[in-house]
Amino acid sequence: MKKENIVKEKKDFDKAFKNKRQVKSKYFYIYINDNNLDKYRFGVCVSKKIGKAYKRNKYKRRIKDIIDKSKLQFLNKDYIIILKKSGADAEYLELKEDLISVFKIIIDRRK
Repeated sequence: MKKENIVKEKKDFDKAFKNKRQVKSKYFYIYINDNNLDKYRFGVCVSKKIGKAYKRNKYKRRIKDIIDKSKLQFLNKDYIIILKKSGADAEYLELKEDLISVFKIIIDRRK
């Protein structure tokens, strides 16, 4: 994932949380917020309840890898992805199937 497609600032996360447009799935909460940019951006949150830093970073890398390999055409919005505690026990393929199915629903709904 390119650095320009990553949400890093707290104010951008807060805007998405205040907007309250969210989609829930088995392993994720995804908050969606419009941005005034000509690109899509992703922010990934993994709670400390999941585990220590090395484990949280592992899940962040997995989620970013899934997004990179998905080949979906994302809309120009900010997507904040939060991993649920149930996602910590899931295998990579389960996470991938769940995340891609949710993004397909989001993209089809927003067109």
